[in-house]
Amino acid sequence: MICDLHCHTTLSDGSLGIEDVIAQAKRMNIDWLSITDHDTMASFSRADVLGERAGVKILHGVELSAWDKERNSKVHILCYAPSKPNRLEGLCMKSCEIRKECSREMIEKVMAKFPITQESILKRTTASKSIFKQHIMRALIDYGYALEFYGDLDRELFNPEVGSCYVEREYPDVNFVIDLIHTAKGVAVMAHPAQYDNIELLEELAKKGKIDGVEVGHFSADKKTRKKLTAIAEKYDLIVTGGSDFHGLYNKVPTHLGSETTTKENLDRILKLAASMK
Repeated sequence: MICDLHCHTTLSDGSLGIEDVIAQAKRMNIDWLSITDHDTMASFSRADVLGERAGVKILHGVELSAWDKERNSKVHILCYAPSKPNRLEGLCMKSCEIRKECSREMIEKVMAKFPITQESILKRTTASKSIFKQHIMRALIDYGYALEFYGDLDRELFNPEVGSCYVEREYPDVNFVIDLIHTAKGVAVMAHPAQYDNIELLEELAKKGKIDGVEVGHFSADKKTRKKLTAIAEKYDLIVTGGSDFHGLYNKVPTHLGSETTTKENLDRILKLAASMK
């Protein structure tokens, strides 16, 4: 059984629509797919219909933005199978608005440096619930200022440490986000802990019994990191997931649907835990 529990569409920062992603999942013989767009659950109903038509089982998912206040860093929490998703709508709206505010400031900074229009950026966001850095880079590529999304210009403009146009604000506190996921009767899994240096936070949350699982299978985690994450999962009996984090054209590294997967045993644990909370 092939289960890819992390991917994105044009509803957030992916380049392919729901239809194309599910069709590709079918071609890849993926049995279970979770579309986990950032801070939006808009895929749920459409993915159910298209998944049933294609013979791909859909696990409802969303990747929620959060903030580790103690370490002053970003963290992403994957929420799976919330039976009361309406309880997450307010959080999603708030996080999308935070991201839009940051993006508007970044767009102003970029437009002060390059003769591109706001419209050239926004036309790439028509399906998205927010504006992402990738949309800005797409406009810069369109007008010949870069050849790639994650090259020298991206580092110059959007590196979190030294980027001249980078803007970041705090998202809702990670403890609040996890509590809200559980209020929505969903399963909370920390996404790619290596990407934002969240491993210390992971162990802290696991020790408190707050987090349900951890995404070990992700391109950001090397062999040593995966071993460390697996050890934490075993110590605290966490669910272990894997997902491609597919973004299509906007992939940070070459990664395709099904390149990282979740075992049937761990998928069953997600389904069982979600069912027990209904």
